[in-house]
Amino acid sequence: MTTGAPVIEAKNLDLTFQTNDGPVQALKDVNLTVNKGEFVSFIGPSGCGKTTFLRCIAALESPTGGALTVNGMTADEARRNRAYGYVFQAAGLYPWRTIAKNIKLPLEIMGYSGKEQEERVSKVLELVDLAGFGGKFPWQLSGGMQQRASIARALAFDADILLMDEPFGALDEIVRDHLNEQLLALWARTEKTIGFVTHSIPEAVYLSTKIVVMSPRPGRITDVIDSPLPKERPLDIRDTPEFIEVAHRVREGLRAGHADV
Repeated sequence: MTTGAPVIEAKNLDLTFQTNDGPVQALKDVNLTVNKGEFVSFIGPSGCGKTTFLRCIAALESPTGGALTVNGMTADEARRNRAYGYVFQAAGLYPWRTIAKNIKLPLEIMGYSGKEQEERVSKVLELVDLAGFGGKFPWQLSGGMQQRASIARALAFDADILLMDEPFGALDEIVRDHLNEQLLALWARTEKTIGFVTHSIPEAVYLSTKIVVMSPRPGRITDVIDSPLPKERPLDIRDTPEFIEVAHRVREGLRAGHADV
């Protein structure tokens, strides 16, 4: 496992939304350190604040209490410094742009030269095993290929952190397994720090070096599990006693979070 200096640090983090029906506390007293090169999954029931926490890291939401740093600066400063790429639940590709032009979009906005855009697109298409598909339109690709293109777009400007909000949730199990394998291989090649939201216990255990278990609203961390699994993980590792033991601990953490509400 590659670990180094803290990349993301949350201390006593709170977030309360003001709604027409009164305040809603989405996050409560969240404390977490994510080190460089870690693959950290966030798992919990719907509405527990997994995505909200990811959005706080990306400066898409503003905490109402506590402290949050990304690369030693505020989340907003990190956003302006292009510290992360973000992959949403839906691929979000523009249908009138080819795959290559979809990937180029953030590079165009950031003012990269045409030559550098071409070089970066070629590199990330190869990284996600889509070399040769740059000239296709999104509707010509399967759902799994579209999500890989979305990942390529997030990688195009080579941010150190990759934030992924349930990117494979809508895909069937066979495609999901394949993309899980590819994502681990991509992580090994790039050594990015990855924050990954999921509802799936097997997915969280298979992918992660660290699993963060969250409770129902208000979202709190009920357990942080450092995975004992090796970095090289064939799919059949899911049948091993070590894998089953970690999955059991995640399940128990989820049950404990419900019991505490």
